[in-house]
Amino acid sequence: MSSEERILNFLEANQDRFVELAKNIWEHPELGQKEVHASKLVAGQLERAGFSVSMGVGQLPTAFVATWGEGRPIIGILGEYDALPSLSQKVSPVQDPIVEESPGHGCGHNLLGVGALGAALAVKEAMEQGGIKGTIRYYGCPAEETLVGKVFMAKAGVFDDLDAAITWHPGFVNSVWAATSTAMNSFKVNFHGIAAHAGGSPESGRSALDGVQLMDVGVNYMREHMIQDARVHCVITEGGKAPNVVPPYAQVWYYVRAPNREQVEFIYSWMLDIAQGAALMTGTTYDIDFLTGCYNTLPNDVIGDLLLEKLRKIGVPKYTDKEKDLAQKLQETFPTGSIEKSLKRYGMARKEVGDPLCEIIADPYDKGKVMGGSTDVGDVSYITPTAQITTCCQALGTPGHSWQNVVMSGSSIGFKGMMLAAKAMALTALDLETRPDVLKAARDEFEEKTKGEKYVSPLPEGAVPH
Repeated sequence: MSSEERILNFLEANQDRFVELAKNIWEHPELGQKEVHASKLVAGQLERAGFSVSMGVGQLPTAFVATWGEGRPIIGILGEYDALPSLSQKVSPVQDPIVEESPGHGCGHNLLGVGALGAALAVKEAMEQGGIKGTIRYYGCPAEETLVGKVFMAKAGVFDDLDAAITWHPGFVNSVWAATSTAMNSFKVNFHGIAAHAGGSPESGRSALDGVQLMDVGVNYMREHMIQDARVHCVITEGGKAPNVVPPYAQVWYYVRAPNREQVEFIYSWMLDIAQGAALMTGTTYDIDFLTGCYNTLPNDVIGDLLLEKLRKIGVPKYTDKEKDLAQKLQETFPTGSIEKSLKRYGMARKEVGDPLCEIIADPYDKGKVMGGSTDVGDVSYITPTAQITTCCQALGTPGHSWQNVVMSGSSIGFKGMMLAAKAMALTALDLETRPDVLKAARDEFEEKTKGEKYVSPLPEGAVPH
């Protein structure tokens, strides 16, 4: 039996086990840095399979690294398992929370973490039975949604000796994720003023809220001179308690995004100047809470092409009438234009991609494009050659971070996409372990794209996870 056959047989034989694990994490959704149940569940599976597990890496209690094998190459598979706030939902075509205002897996990370687990265990099985030398690693990465996990793990150096890394993300098409994401900084600006009676003695007060509002006015004027692809968005998290009290404290939370790290740093520095100006104008003081920052992704085409080859070798899963019916009913609840927007993004016709569920392995539709969102996979991709795929776990047009997404992350639709991803990643990791020519080509591409520059953490010295 070939090593590839061992991988596919292992994943087929253990499919029910992985589905139950993904369902278990879906039933126990946990927010970033609080994924105690999920991290222990996944780490326990790896430990029982003979992996050496190190918990609490990167100052994060729910982050871990699991290693099996010895020597080079060292191939990493990235897993995630955090949920999103206020998205609790039953597996139902109508909105119906399990527990109001509780978390839910609206990005499918219950699938992501277990799909990556399946791939790691399958590669270990094939390497052990085939006497293949090398090392396979599973990275348990918490708090992707807040872009904290891999950034702090990267600062701790846990990815530094990798020869390559692969991962995936649930989506509604089967393909390689060839686009780059945006780099990002997340930070809060705290303004400190002086409380006073707003009616009786306003001259005695200094409004921290005025500092926040003037800063935001300054940021809005800055927008005119930002590059077109940059984004700045914010919320005022604290603005005072009552209109008749001059607010002594106020806080605004910003995300800054741009196509690359240097552009983010430039805009961030400008915003710090604006904060200083707002404080001077209002007679207040300010300080900065830097929460996290991340790089844009740097897709490796060599590994991406290999992943696509494996996807095509496996082929798409077959969907039942019941699964298609659920997907169609959910599509009826989508905001107007969601499906059309998705098709425009793919550049494909509705029948061509498959409706309501993707029935093809698609060529990369997003190569050279910059997506508006961010992911901490970007930091890993500047340390080692990295590529990722998406597989169909959702109906065509499903809005991200939605209750509809939670439904499909807990359904057989999501589980089928998860198993496809596990198989493609495992076969790819096996090739990276056994084909030095492919690994060299991936490294050569990486060196060319990074121009030999080493990764520098966006986190300031002394940073701790919030």
